Amino acid sequence: MAVTEPSLLKVEALRRQFPIFKRSFNGKELAYLDNAATTQKPGIVIQELTRFYSESNANIHRGAYALSEEATAAYEGARQHVAGLIHARSVQEVVFVRNATEAINLVAYAWGRRNIHPGDRIVLTELEHHSNLVPWQLLAQEREALLEFVPIDGQGRLDLAVLDRLLQQEPKLVAVGHVSNALGTINPVTEIVRKAHAAGARVLVDGAQSVPHQPVDVTEIDADFLAFSGHKMCGPTGIGVLYGKQDVLEAMPPFLGGGDMIRQVQLHESTWNDLPWKFEAGTPHIAGAVGLGAAVKFLQGIGMQAIFVHEQQLLATLLDRLQSLPYVSLYGPSDPAEQAGIVSFTLGHIHAHDVATVLDRHAVAVRSGHHCCQPLMERLHVPATVRASLYLYSTEHEVERLVQGIQDAARIFRLDRAVRGDARG
Repeated sequence: MAVTEPSLLKVEALRRQFPIFKRSFNGKELAYLDNAATTQKPGIVIQELTRFYSESNANIHRGAYALSEEATAAYEGARQHVAGLIHARSVQEVVFVRNATEAINLVAYAWGRRNIHPGDRIVLTELEHHSNLVPWQLLAQEREALLEFVPIDGQGRLDLAVLDRLLQQEPKLVAVGHVSNALGTINPVTEIVRKAHAAGARVLVDGAQSVPHQPVDVTEIDADFLAFSGHKMCGPTGIGVLYGKQDVLEAMPPFLGGGDMIRQVQLHESTWNDLPWKFEAGTPHIAGAVGLGAAVKFLQGIGMQAIFVHEQQLLATLLDRLQSLPYVSLYGPSDPAEQAGIVSFTLGHIHAHDVATVLDRHAVAVRSGHHCCQPLMERLHVPATVRASLYLYSTEHEVERLVQGIQDAARIFRLDRAVRGDARG
């Protein structure tokens, strides 16, 4: 996805809508570059959460009184906003869950245990977050199925020739991340879905790192399932979304049993509610959904394409600055057009946690570790990386402060001297 148009976001005005940026650490303004882990919340979302609990709090769907009807309308209204964001054909295809992890587990449990049998194959990739790996490991162990993996090349891109060979074995499912949370690789999911469907496989796309950052159209991608989390897109924690094609969801048994997911209960059997409530047992995170609805409206007001363009412009600046530092090793695509606003790097022999600690002294917040991608780190032959991740409120000044912090770490650990010494021969 090459970007040529300039960023049109008025970033400083946007930042003023996020109360957390009024804080300082070590006497310095916060430079928050850990957006792949979670994003900050604008005042409008915080206010909506407060308003709901202050004025509209009631349980939904069950009450025949005005307050309950008001809460129900807010909850279901949020579902409509989410459906509009991802271009779902119907609100019945939007299931509220706790997060992307629960969404994937829901599919593994409800779809997988009905459709995966001994000897069946599930195709994953070496890029996957543990949340799109461990549920399939558990399912494969239980059902005696086989896991197959699409490898990556030296730049963190999927080897689609291997995918083609794996699809010849007629797998039942392909599960793939839209954007790698560790490397920022943007995978060609529309092409992958087309090929998988031609081979007779269902497809789950982990959209945790794509839906918050770029336009996503589920009708265009044509995946059977899409999972994403609210807290990574300016919404509250504890709320996420599973999109599923209506006919596929209809054929699946429930994930959890209890209240609100039933139509009729007898002592020895029950019948299930309509979609999407069949998968929403018990009292849901009502305020979380309402807050997510407010976050979606906030993002739509900015424009998902505008957010994507802004991040791509900053990404180009960040990569250019990091590439100028001889002691920095970058991991991921060399072409910015193949990468989202996530950059993983190491700094000579310094452990990633030590680099992050030095950056914290500069009030620069980054993530360090394996990023819930231990198999990927093994593939890259590193124990951990430092990860800087961008969002709509990220600025060039934050990028420059990151670079200055890295340079400080290099001085502390004498990397700059070592590099100069090597360069002199």
